[in-house]
Amino acid sequence: MNSLILLALTSVTLIYAISLYNRLVNIKHAVSRAWANIDVLLKQRHDELPKLVEVCKQYKEFEQSTLQKVIAARTQVQTARESQNIESLGQAEGQLRAGLGSLFAVAEAYPALKADENFMQLQTRITGLENGIADRRELYNESVNIYNVGIEQFPAALIANMFHYEARSSLDFSSSEKADVDVKSLFG
Repeated sequence: MNSLILLALTSVTLIYAISLYNRLVNIKHAVSRAWANIDVLLKQRHDELPKLVEVCKQYKEFEQSTLQKVIAARTQVQTARESQNIESLGQAEGQLRAGLGSLFAVAEAYPALKADENFMQLQTRITGLENGIADRRELYNESVNIYNVGIEQFPAALIANMFHYEARSSLDFSSSEKADVDVKSLFG
């Protein structure tokens, strides 16, 4: 009788441990899936930005320093994206968003550029991608939060430590991106 009780207790414990492990695997892959969704949109935007820069370059008087900031930020985003360095990506994204904001604001002073069909299409496409990235970032950060909580809760933490699960970083943007935009300086 004692051996049956011990066998039942061992079986229940083993089944519980397996279900905890499977839950950790599931939430780990949810984070990877959420990152892949962001990565697709970042790649699409990365491919669209050179087209936007080229359209702006057609207007010789267009502010070159603004274009150079966008190009430099695009390179930083690409490097961080390829290395999956979430902290660097957050900083680079902030710079790129600020550069795009400046570019679109400066474009207001160029009526011919604003009326250019290619510019309008690219602006709409990039704005749509930006909105998609923001939505996917929210999903990614929620997935990371669920994962991080999951690997810290007892008794799942025992299994997480045994299989070397490490906390993940959320995708946060710089404080400058969260600050209010000084619209006056953009048109000054």
